[in-house]
Amino acid sequence: MHNRPIILASTSPFRKQILAKLNIPFTAQAPEVDETALIDETADALVERLAFLKAKAISDKHNQAIVIGSDQVAVVEGTILGKPGNFENAKKQLQLLSGKTVTFLTGLSIQIKETNFVQTLVEPFNVCFRNLSEQEIEHYLKTEQPYNCAGSFKSEGLGITLFEALSGKDPNTLIGLPLISLNQILIQVGQNPLLNQVENN
Repeated sequence: MHNRPIILASTSPFRKQILAKLNIPFTAQAPEVDETALIDETADALVERLAFLKAKAISDKHNQAIVIGSDQVAVVEGTILGKPGNFENAKKQLQLLSGKTVTFLTGLSIQIKETNFVQTLVEPFNVCFRNLSEQEIEHYLKTEQPYNCAGSFKSEGLGITLFEALSGKDPNTLIGLPLISLNQILIQVGQNPLLNQVENN
């Protein structure tokens, strides 16, 4: 299975950067999946379903490939936070998050159509926000403009200044791809990044 192509079912620059850490060749494709939540769908169910559907959409077109699908939402006090889209919405989100703990749920699905391999999981990561002043919120948003990020921040950048504590299995999960879990699954399907580095040199 070493020679199977790897396809990331996403055009997210953040997910591409995370997957690139494994130093294995991959391509990325847009999965073209409707991301609308179902009626009464929980956050866990939503990200699990969308990660699965994104991987399946690409896997159906590439029989032999290892396809990686992922989806993420932020949840605070039972409410799912979407991408803010603009300054005003982002300001409202950060005002809501100030002093609270937010759970980021990231769905991950790896599929190989040729062998009927499917493994899908949901990984949580908790972010505890410190109490933020209006001035801090406005300055942060104008500096980093995280309007395409659920929760209105970029943890890999200046967003780290908004937090009091982080807790979870893998900090990569917060950015959008649970790399530790992904690596474990890649090893299962014969694509061990460390061993393949040796074999390819």
